[in-house]
Amino acid sequence: MYDRMQELNQQDFSRVHESAMDLLKNTGIVFNDDEAIEIFKHNNVKVEGKTVFLTEKDVRAALEKAPATFTVAGRNPDKSVAIGGDDFVFVPGYGAPYIIDAQGEQREAVMEDYDTFCKLIHTSKYIDMNGWMMVEPSDMPPETVHMDMMLSNFLLCDKPCMGSPVSRQGAKDGIEMAAIVFGGKEKIMDQPVSVSLINSLSPLQFSDEMVGSLIELARNGQACVVASLIMAGASGPVTLGGVAALQNAEILAGITLAQMVREGAPVIYGSTSSAMDMKTGALSIGAPALAKNTNVTAQMARFYNLPSRSGGGLTDALYPDGQAGIESALALSTAARSGINFILHSCGILGSYIAMSFEKFLMDEELCGMVRQMLKPIAFDDEGIDVEMIKKTGIGGQYLTNPKTFKLCRTEFFLPDLMTRMNYDAWSAGGKKRIHEVADDKLSQRLAKYEKPDIDPAVEKELTEYVNRRKNA
Repeated sequence: MYDRMQELNQQDFSRVHESAMDLLKNTGIVFNDDEAIEIFKHNNVKVEGKTVFLTEKDVRAALEKAPATFTVAGRNPDKSVAIGGDDFVFVPGYGAPYIIDAQGEQREAVMEDYDTFCKLIHTSKYIDMNGWMMVEPSDMPPETVHMDMMLSNFLLCDKPCMGSPVSRQGAKDGIEMAAIVFGGKEKIMDQPVSVSLINSLSPLQFSDEMVGSLIELARNGQACVVASLIMAGASGPVTLGGVAALQNAEILAGITLAQMVREGAPVIYGSTSSAMDMKTGALSIGAPALAKNTNVTAQMARFYNLPSRSGGGLTDALYPDGQAGIESALALSTAARSGINFILHSCGILGSYIAMSFEKFLMDEELCGMVRQMLKPIAFDDEGIDVEMIKKTGIGGQYLTNPKTFKLCRTEFFLPDLMTRMNYDAWSAGGKKRIHEVADDKLSQRLAKYEKPDIDPAVEKELTEYVNRRKNA
């Protein structure tokens, strides 16, 4: 298969791998968690204070135990998803403190916004999983808001969801709530029902919150994305080759810990590393550097026979405009074409992760549909070509009224909900609406049709009581 994106050769893989092994063995990596240090010591790993020195033997042993593919169960079993190999999922934006509205005004996100995103995800044709912390609700106590978000995930959407990795206790709460939904901890121990994002603290560190969450999640059989977000030129080398080596060391260290906690714990090799804008000093996620790193990340994950994660519809733009469309299309299509399995931030992100936008969510969602259609193989079998039909139509004939055209007219090609394909006169007569205006109109229509998915009333009651009890503890 031919693609102009860089294809790593065996020497490239070896250099990235060996550089990471050199860093882990000789420089080491800090894990800011006492239990993690004890786990490494128990596995005869050299430790000095909180700095852990991993050998290639340690890493290889972990990689042999990590699954290449796994399934994440949804509350609705028909919506469970496979991750790894040729399978991939689109997952919404993550971690934004603000909302940017249709007028371009930025405001703090609230719990109602979070619930709205859950409803949009539940009704989406193209988004495969519910996220977690699509926005950070400012109107809820920060110590317990993780449980409110998990409650919304389970009650407002029946797709598989992401988990709560804010702290060790946050991870425990997410596990307890998932156990209520799925019928007990024993039911989820060998069947992941969540995927949680564990980020390194570059360069070469993991925070206590992330490590504690990783240990609890792995111990209970829940999937973790072990990810690195390096800002090239600031928190990592200015060269993307150096970034690849540094992020590889961080990711492999986290995966090694997960496998020491529980053999076979499902993990995903992840990165959204990109460049520092040399004019402003800010992270640029709309830069080509992000797409180039995404391509490398996907290949390194395959090198280790692991599922991969990257960003999706990412942009530095602060409004769902042309810049947002260009940058998001570049990032999302690169992730999908490169073979990324878990495409986080597939829809909604604006301003380098600072905000989510409902209009941008719908626009990116349509982009996800287009990308999925783009990747669908063309059939060249007898039915796909149908030479007899072509011969029968003959020279100068037409296919518009052919029975096969009638049969396939609604399914053969992608039919957009937002993008215009009308001529200028029709567009002008309709008010000359730009795509973000069309998205704004569609938003209210979509939410008006939302219906809360069925859930056992006893399960809902138990979930709600758990959250209230923990909040009042």
